[in-house]
Amino acid sequence: MPQLEVGGARLTFDDEGRRDGVPLVFIHGWTANRHRWDHQMAHFAPHRRVIRLDLRGHGESDGMPRTIAELAGDVSALLDRLEVDRFVPVGHSMGGMIAQTLALDHPERIERMVLVNSISRMVYNRGRGLLMAASTLLPFRVFVTVNIQRAFGPGYPRAEVREYARASATTPREVVMTCYDAMRAFDVLDRVGEIRTPTLLLHGYHDIQLPVSQMLRMAKDYPDAVVRIVDAGHELPVENPAAVSSAVDWFLTAGGSGAA
Repeated sequence: MPQLEVGGARLTFDDEGRRDGVPLVFIHGWTANRHRWDHQMAHFAPHRRVIRLDLRGHGESDGMPRTIAELAGDVSALLDRLEVDRFVPVGHSMGGMIAQTLALDHPERIERMVLVNSISRMVYNRGRGLLMAASTLLPFRVFVTVNIQRAFGPGYPRAEVREYARASATTPREVVMTCYDAMRAFDVLDRVGEIRTPTLLLHGYHDIQLPVSQMLRMAKDYPDAVVRIVDAGHELPVENPAAVSSAVDWFLTAGGSGAA
């Protein structure tokens, strides 16, 4: 469990696999931690370098996040300390927002990019907006539980959903609510045309947190994007981890116009 001091926060990370080639950097989402990527770490580490971290305030990292840009700065600084130049960010949900920020701020460092159940602008329809406004009035653990339960697609074992909800509720309240506000404020939809790197947009068909329609809205503006839709909800990395690993494998070897 290596740790590094970055920007006043102690970040916990894993750095595994071969040291040649361009590493994959896995970035988790809201209220989650680096273990959302357990399947991908086991799948890719025998063949290439793989790095994942607990974002500040999440999992086994401390510190208080404020904005998506600050979280992206943490990732960039951590990679600097690990002497990583070019990399492939794989970001889930809020992690995808962080990945897009990295691609816009440091395009020379991004070999390719994978966005899993992520979007470029948070948009709430009236019903979703009312639900989210109401849920913030609930006790904290209920607020987190309601949002995590909605994140999983139909048929996913309820007992496992409850375990993920309990784990998410251990994230400090201030971290959860601050990141929630940071995601609501995130908006780079008008800039995605600047992202020239080959990008895989991987999304769960049953995602009601960040619906497929919102992902497709941004997809049309990406200059070099491939879209794959999978039978899952918002928590695609754990609902269908094999599909994520398979899609990333394909993208790294055959998808898009570049080479990683």
